[in-house]
Amino acid sequence: MTRLHPIVARRMIQFLKVLGFRELRHKGSHRFFLHPDGRTATVPDHRGEDLGRGIIRAILHDIEVSPSEFHRWVES
Repeated sequence: MTRLHPIVARRMIQFLKVLGFRELRHKGSHRFFLHPDGRTATVPDHRGEDLGRGIIRAILHDIEVSPSEFHRWVES
């Protein structure tokens, strides 16, 4: 099992855009993304705070990407 490390929200947003997600809207500090196949994701974008492992894992579950695939992208 891959151990996820906290990252900044901008890095997760970059990953979503690479996968083909587009920002649909935002409300306050939360950004909502939509993929053409119908998958959605919500990323909390609180300035100065990292996304914790639990939130990262929840986003990856929502977009149907394995933690190891995400880890490979982050390391590249």
